[in-house]
Amino acid sequence: MKIDTAVTRLAALAQSSRLSVFRLLVEKGPDGMPAGEIAERLGVAPNTLSFHLKELSNAGLLKSRQEGRFIYYAPDFKAMNALLEYLTENCCAGSAAPTDCTTPATCKEC
Repeated sequence: MKIDTAVTRLAALAQSSRLSVFRLLVEKGPDGMPAGEIAERLGVAPNTLSFHLKELSNAGLLKSRQEGRFIYYAPDFKAMNALLEYLTENCCAGSAAPTDCTTPATCKEC
């Protein structure tokens, strides 16, 4: 992953509403949720949610699909895991005790 991609994705998550949306969708899994349900669950106004979903989508962290009148949003688990891998790729490289290092758990949905 290029550093610019990592910065874009981290910037998208560096806002409490967007982080809450992303965490909710990660919890929901690969099927995702319709935008209206996300707004209800988080108590966010639909127009505000639309802005946050756009930011997360533009950063490559969300996928969307249309089903009838509804747009479903789901996390892009490959993108999420790539960001985690980028952040931890040199973990403990200078440590004398590599057993203190942890690697992120990989998502079963990837």
